[in-house]
Formats: sequence, structure tokens, C-alpha cells
Amino acid sequence: MSSHTGKTRVAGVMGWPVGHSRSPILHGFWLDEHQIDGAYIPLPVEPEDFPTAVRGLAALGFAGANVTVPHKESAFALVDQHDEAATKIGAVNTIVVLPDGRLEGRNTDAYGFIANLQHNAPLWRADAGPAVVLGAGGAARAVVHALLKAGAPEVRIVNRSLEKAEALARDLGGKALPWDKLASTLPDAGLVVNTTSLGMNGYPPLELDVGLLPRTALVSDIVYSPLVTKLLADAQARGLATVDGIGMLLWQAQPAFEAFFGVRPTVSPALQAAVLAG
Repeated sequence: MSSHTGKTRVAGVMGWPVGHSRSPILHGFWLDEHQIDGAYIPLPVEPEDFPTAVRGLAALGFAGANVTVPHKESAFALVDQHDEAATKIGAVNTIVVLPDGRLEGRNTDAYGFIANLQHNAPLWRADAGPAVVLGAGGAARAVVHALLKAGAPEVRIVNRSLEKAEALARDLGGKALPWDKLASTLPDAGLVVNTTSLGMNGYPPLELDVGLLPRTALVSDIVYSPLVTKLLADAQARGLATVDGIGMLLWQAQPAFEAFFGVRPTVSPALQAAVLAG
């Protein structure tokens, strides 16, 4: 572990709760790897205290902070300016303290999602066919924005609450569909992405007939606990290409670490092993 001095650069992750976050392990790995005089710490902040905590970042000399559940939308309203992705998605997962003390809200989730696909499924092309996104929450917003920007010809947003899917489609683009139409979206899909909690440890599995998908389809799950969800296992059993969710976490952290500590780190197998072991 790197030693700390009076010049240590400090960043962290704000959430409630935040004890489960893998981000301190992730950023800590890179700090050690690059021998940076820095620290990245968990910052448990209750929702009612969040505005005070955000405004305190600059006063405390923080380089910035990542933001996780339930604060991403609140962070959007509290910062002084936004990058393009945050503006489109309407949520902030990275707050950077600028040299003048102003706060810039960024969203690196969309970048992390696409970088993960490109790295782990290099043959996948966004323009190869329609994308089906399951869910309409904050993660879905980042995924839909990423896919449309990458050139997907159509993004179908399938959600239990059709109203939520319609609101997302209005904001970002795409086509909203009710959950009972899921099967009809699959036969020509180039990509299926699960952004819901279905399949996560402690939640029911996602029931989706992968047999309806073309052999060329890519199946992705942003859940990484477990790493191989039932959806991914079913897809693999049929011989479909799959991408698990841990990579999105790793890749979204890359631009945040660079903003906080001035070095663009590498996403490596050793990093993934350290984060999964943590």
C-alpha cells in the first residue's frame, strides 16, 4: 500500500450503503500499481446529508468522488456543470473537483458499458442489428445512450412498467415495449442486455428464451454477482457470445481514475481477479 503524505490526492465513492462497493479495491489496485501518492475511500452518506457532502468535496481538498446508489440523480442537480454523457443520461457517477473549486458531473457508465463489449466481444458491431435492453432504470439509461451513440439501428426498451420505458425512450430515443412483448423482440436482435436486478444473488432469475435469438446475437448482463447469471449460462449453452457485468464496473472506473489521479490505468486480468476476490 502506498504511503500517504501531506500531498496525498484523495477521492472516494459516495453511496448509502457503500460498504459493498468494489470501487475502493479497484482504485486501490491502480494506486499501488502506479505507485501514486493517493487514497480512495468509501464515503457512506445518507440521502439527506448528500448535498452537504458534495459541497464539502472542494473544501476538503478532494480530487473528486464517484457516486453510486441512491445518489446519481441527486448529484446531477448539485454540480456546477456536466459533461455530454451526464447531460444526456440525467445522472452523474463521477464528480470532478476542478482547479477553481467548481464541480463537474460526469457519467462514465456509458463509456464503461461499450468499452466492456468492445474488449470482450471484439467482433460485435453496434450497427449489426437491433439491441434489446431489459429495464428502464439508471443503468438502462446509460446503456441506451451508449448504444444509440455507438450506432445501433434500433434500441428496444423492454420493462415491466411501460410508462418508465416510454419516458426513457422520449428522453434518449429508442422504442418502448411492455414485458409481455419481450419474446417478439428477440428473433432479429443483434444484442440483448439485462440491466435489471433479475438474476442477481437474492433475486429471481431472468426468464428469457435464448432459443429465440439468432446465432449471431451477443448476450450481456450488467449483473456481476454472480458473474455468470442464468441468462449468460443459458446463452453459453446455446453457443452464443456473452459478456458478463464485471467489465463494465472496471472500464467505467478508468476515466474516473484518470480524472482523479492523472494517470490513465489499464484494465487487466489481474485487476479483475483482485476486484472479484474482494
